[in-house]
Amino acid sequence: MEIWTELDSLVTAEGDRIALRRRGGLFDIRFNGWELMSNHDPRSEIVLAGTVCRHLDAQAPRILIGGLGMGYTLKATLDAAGPQARILVSELLPEIVAWNRGVLAPLAGHPLADPRVEVRTGSVAEIIAAEPGGFDAILLDTDNGPDYVVHAPNHWLYSGEGIARIISALAPGGVAGLWSATQSEAFEANLAASALPWRRERVSLGEPGQEPFHMVYLIGVPAG
Repeated sequence: MEIWTELDSLVTAEGDRIALRRRGGLFDIRFNGWELMSNHDPRSEIVLAGTVCRHLDAQAPRILIGGLGMGYTLKATLDAAGPQARILVSELLPEIVAWNRGVLAPLAGHPLADPRVEVRTGSVAEIIAAEPGGFDAILLDTDNGPDYVVHAPNHWLYSGEGIARIISALAPGGVAGLWSATQSEAFEANLAASALPWRRERVSLGEPGQEPFHMVYLIGVPAG
């Protein structure tokens, strides 16, 4: 059996260690020793993109993706959003961008090479705050959900203030989608307090009855 080989690593300003590993054709990115993402099963990224893009009405949508990961959310968004889409990807760590331009690039089909894509290194919260009305869709896959935040400053995104800022960054008729590994009662309370239209879509990534459901939270889409 092949063993894991560490290809690269970094320590963030907060002291967290992030490592890229490979075993044969399998890659993973680990956060303080815990798996953050891998190419073993990218269905969650594809589901998030497809769920949000179903609600796009604009002919030339401008889309913000928070979190590059291994490029699967970006690739699925490119496939669903049409040839006139413009997609801005916010990735906190330049090393992850470099990995996606290098050894990880073939996994999702080199999505960063698509001319519709722009990448900015930094916090997605800063982009949301700086561009009111700037996006027809916002996809947030920065954590494993409101209750499993990896980057501590991202707690703000799921607060009442963060929700209000996300909505203010949407153009009229826009939609924001957030991935969550579980249903979050605290986040739903914040959504309800906002008085904004929202809904929760339950998705399963496994065989019926064999895996708990995950959630995509849609803001700007009436409950139905």
